Formats: sequence, C-alpha cells, structure tokens
Amino acid sequence: MIGYLNLFSLVLGIIAWVIPVVSLMRFKKQGHKNWVALSTISISACAISLFFQIFDNYHLVKIEDWSALMDTTGAVVFLAAVLLTVTLILNVMTLIVYSGRAAK
Repeated sequence: MIGYLNLFSLVLGIIAWVIPVVSLMRFKKQGHKNWVALSTISISACAISLFFQIFDNYHLVKIEDWSALMDTTGAVVFLAAVLLTVTLILNVMTLIVYSGRAAK
C-alpha cells in the first residue's frame, strides 16, 4: 500500500488542477452555481496529495532509507510548492471570475 502513495498523490494533484480549469471553462453556462464546492474539492485534493507525500517521507524515515530520502526530498519539496502554487492560482482565478459574475 505504501508503494501507491506517490501514484495517489499524482492523481489527486491532477484532480486539484483539472477541477478549477473545468469550472473556468463552464463559466459561460447559465446556472453554474457549484463553483464553491468545486474549489473546495480542488483545494482538498491538493491537501490530501501533499499529505500523501509527507506520509511517504515519514515511511522512508521509519524504515531508515536515508539514501532514498536524500535523493527525493529536493524534488518532492519543489513539486509540492508547484502543486500548491498552481492550485491556489487556479482557485483564486475561479473566485475572481465568479465573484465578478455575481456582482453584475
């Protein structure tokens, strides 16, 4: 099960990016009122994805696989920062677009 943590993290990261993109693409449709729920799901998927990475690092520490930990930590930190930044940017864009629509 531990071996699937990276796969689950990748899938959830993709979900975290796809959901706000789909929400932005559906902006012109009338009656699309569930953008808040979609943004919440997107941010939750990002958080769970990051949790899986933290748990994977914990597993490497627990089994004392220091070489794997040292080899992967830099990439994990960089990709976690990219995941979080892009997810937040996409969800803030969704917020701006839909709050502008609500003001009209």
